[in-house]
Amino acid sequence: MPEFVPLIVWLLIALSFKHMLADFTLQNRWMATGKEAASGWVLPLACHAGLHGLGTMLVALLFVPEAWWLALLDFAIHAVIDRAKAVTGRAFGLEPGMPAYWWLFGLDQWLHQLTNIGLATGMLWLFMT
Repeated sequence: MPEFVPLIVWLLIALSFKHMLADFTLQNRWMATGKEAASGWVLPLACHAGLHGLGTMLVALLFVPEAWWLALLDFAIHAVIDRAKAVTGRAFGLEPGMPAYWWLFGLDQWLHQLTNIGLATGMLWLFMT
């Protein structure tokens, strides 16, 4: 790790990459549609949030091993955000052709990035103590 790049930057890059992989590359159709369903959503959502938790665990183990437990927090936060998005989208009948759908999608992604900033800050704090 080059010394001229602060640890917080590497953590944010790693967590953003983890998010891209877990939300767009590794998430399969079963997870994507299942977590949005009115029923039977728990297992697909848990698997999807589990990808995020696993990714955060790997980032922590690479950079700040004592922060491994933040993976559990990421799992929980990701599950809550995604479920709230699904419930809200269904309540308002949002579909991809509607601007409000994309506002909700953007809010979802912004909340996930705020989560990544919080996780990186937590990892940095643990590293420095």
